[in-house]
Amino acid sequence: MGMFITQMMTYFAISFGVVMGASIFSGIVAILTLQPPGFAMKEVAEKIKIWALVAAIGGTIDPFRQIESNFLDSQYSPAIKQILYIISAFLGAYCANKLMNWLSSGGHTS
Repeated sequence: MGMFITQMMTYFAISFGVVMGASIFSGIVAILTLQPPGFAMKEVAEKIKIWALVAAIGGTIDPFRQIESNFLDSQYSPAIKQILYIISAFLGAYCANKLMNWLSSGGHTS
């Protein structure tokens, strides 16, 4: 069970880091090109979420194949683990997107 939680946290952190890193660097580029950084950061945070999820789960379709083959073989535990890994990666990207929206709006909620 410990390795499962560790892996979920890793997927969360990878997708969180991809969204945050891309957003921060887009803000830096916006500043260097004399553009407003807040808009660029929000836009990139929104657009890169799916790629953060793909990067976290390994960039291939293999996790989805594992889910399919495990369900077809009536082995539900490995399939559920894969689904939870994907959900964890999605939550990491989602949380980073929300944090970046909040930070780029000056800490004000809209």
